Amino acid sequence: MSQEPVPLLHPFERCASRIGAALDEVAGSSPVYLSTEAKREVLVGLSRDIARLEALRLAVVAASGDVAEQDAARSAGAWVAAQARLERPEGVRLQRLAEALDGRYTVVAMAFSDGELSRPQTEAITAALDALPVDVERELRLEAERHLVARAAEFGPRELRVLGGRILDVVAPEVAEEHERRALVREEQRARRRMRVTTRELGDGLTRITADLPTLHADLLTTQLHAFASPRRDHLVDDRDDVVARRDPESGERIPYSRLLAQAFCSLLERLPRNVVPDHGGDGATLVVTIDERKLADDLGVARLSTGHGISVGEARRLACTAGIVPMVLSGGSQPLDVGRKKRFHTPAMRKALAVRDRECRASGCEAPAAWCEAHHVIPWAESRGPTSVEDGLLLCGFHHHRAHDHRYHVSRAAGGDVRFHRRT
Repeated sequence: MSQEPVPLLHPFERCASRIGAALDEVAGSSPVYLSTEAKREVLVGLSRDIARLEALRLAVVAASGDVAEQDAARSAGAWVAAQARLERPEGVRLQRLAEALDGRYTVVAMAFSDGELSRPQTEAITAALDALPVDVERELRLEAERHLVARAAEFGPRELRVLGGRILDVVAPEVAEEHERRALVREEQRARRRMRVTTRELGDGLTRITADLPTLHADLLTTQLHAFASPRRDHLVDDRDDVVARRDPESGERIPYSRLLAQAFCSLLERLPRNVVPDHGGDGATLVVTIDERKLADDLGVARLSTGHGISVGEARRLACTAGIVPMVLSGGSQPLDVGRKKRFHTPAMRKALAVRDRECRASGCEAPAAWCEAHHVIPWAESRGPTSVEDGLLLCGFHHHRAHDHRYHVSRAAGGDVRFHRRT
């Protein structure tokens, strides 16, 4: 009597079969009656075995190009994702990790298959190794791989990503700085090629400025904006939610920090000295405000910028105190009566004297330091071309300088010289 041959199974097939049988055996059971110590051991053991199963699956994925080709899938990882009903990006990650472990990072692959690494740890390590400069020697790569695998016993994926980003500093500090220098040079060159500034008028008096700047210049800008925005002080902070508590004088609502930075950006632009800007059209690049003399005196009507846009007369009167704007006052016959003045602005020496005298914003109750303030003409320049002197000047922060030129507010001086503002009814 003849016996049919028993097919020999590959170890991977036997493993998959036994795992399935073991899962069938536990189906329907409840872990509720496990002791606390047993639950601890089962959880640790299952987590380790899940990692080992992930390693087995990736090993098969790396060898399953024929499966993908037979079913016209993009890759074996994509095929697995479709069969297991996974998200499509998961198939890409499976394929990428399988290729990395298949011969490229054998130390990581061995630790993963032994359950010493979780899949997230494995992905963090391989990503860090892939990010090493292409000219790093093979021996150095291997040393970095061993070091990261060894630290996985105490570090999770996040810490491994951080360590992996600086792994050359650990295993080869003598070459790490040169590699970083080269990387920074390439990064700076790319940034200079890709930097952009675009503008788009949104209507309602707003224009959107979108800027992609090199990180250096973005840091320079934000540093200046933080200074102009008057970094938070104890009396401006709500202890309950740690937010800036400044409020809009019209609505009474809290001013969002993004708006504070926008206000700071406007102050920065208004205070740019003309002598630091290259010539444009034969003169220093300057925005000219044109206004009729009668309208300027009466605080009525509209002023025109040299770009063609209109602004209120009140805003024009305020801008007359700043260095970035030149007012052109016209007579009734539209003839220029006065185009700026050389001494329309307080000189550096005057600014120093004002800072020593005033020390901070002269608005009653305001503590903005002198460095954050603007020099304001007590006798407005817009009225009789007020004098520019220390006696005629006082320091106001940007917020209160706007109020000083806002006709909705009555401005008075206290006995000590401080400025008080009262909303007109």
